[in-house]
Amino acid sequence: MKKNFALIGASGYIAPRHMKAIKETDNELVVAYDPYDGIGIMDSNFPQADFFTQSERFEDFLTSWSRENGKKLDYIAIASPNYLHKSHIRVALQNGADAICEKPLVLNPEDIDALKIVEKETGKRVYNILQLRLHPSIIELKEKIAQALVKNPNKIYDIDLTYLTSRGKWYFESWKGKEEKSGGIASNIGVHFYDMLTWIFGEVEENIVHVKTADCNAGSFKLKNANVRWFLSVNYDYIPQEIRDAGQRTYRSITVDGDEIEFSGGFTDLHTRSYEEILKGNGFGLDEAYGSIETVSTIRNLDAVGLKGNYHPFCKKVIS
Repeated sequence: MKKNFALIGASGYIAPRHMKAIKETDNELVVAYDPYDGIGIMDSNFPQADFFTQSERFEDFLTSWSRENGKKLDYIAIASPNYLHKSHIRVALQNGADAICEKPLVLNPEDIDALKIVEKETGKRVYNILQLRLHPSIIELKEKIAQALVKNPNKIYDIDLTYLTSRGKWYFESWKGKEEKSGGIASNIGVHFYDMLTWIFGEVEENIVHVKTADCNAGSFKLKNANVRWFLSVNYDYIPQEIRDAGQRTYRSITVDGDEIEFSGGFTDLHTRSYEEILKGNGFGLDEAYGSIETVSTIRNLDAVGLKGNYHPFCKKVIS
């Protein structure tokens, strides 16, 4: 039986993946909301869906649609700017729908605590898109590490995480470039990597920041079974020369004890896989999101220590 969906944040980069996931799971998008009205992508997905650019009209529609149609709105997908996630999740739950929210779920761990109260009050659920947990290469890595830790529970792995995704000047004028709205670079582009690493190697026991600039964050973690050096940036100049020479503007690398983990492919279908699991009742909820949100919140509030201790080698690209 088809499920009925609403979508908040229909014009952003990630919204088409949510539309695709709703379509590929054979469900229906009833209504979408976005302050920006250039949503031509809807014509190739759900041209019949209602659409609003004002939150008041959207919420009025949510109130009246079920009553007038005798139908149930099952899910509200949320792909809005990060700082609005908490309030949009609340809108979903209080309108009798489960919420499916993009990463980062919220900006601070106390926001998760507040949403747990709303879940309890409404009886509805919050699901977070943590797509790396569904990537075949990452699942294979988790199984491999779990087997190794059975034999040697005290083993400590050495991990380097490097993610550079170039952004133009527009980025810093948009909400993504404003820390109070996006949570900063670690929240905006790093949170799902932190979730993946702690999912496999255990909780964060020590969190250090080495570099903190407008376009770059870098630091190190001590996890239960790993020491992690990480470097995140939206600055094209930090991308290795051979990658730039190949005409690429993104560089992503994770090494475990010096071995590269190949997971560059297989991303396009992960939202659909996420929806499939949510529809089966297997989605990732508030508790699964808590650790990575606590990590990025801590990073946001730490001072950078510079080139001290176990820093990522790319830090020297920023600090001479």
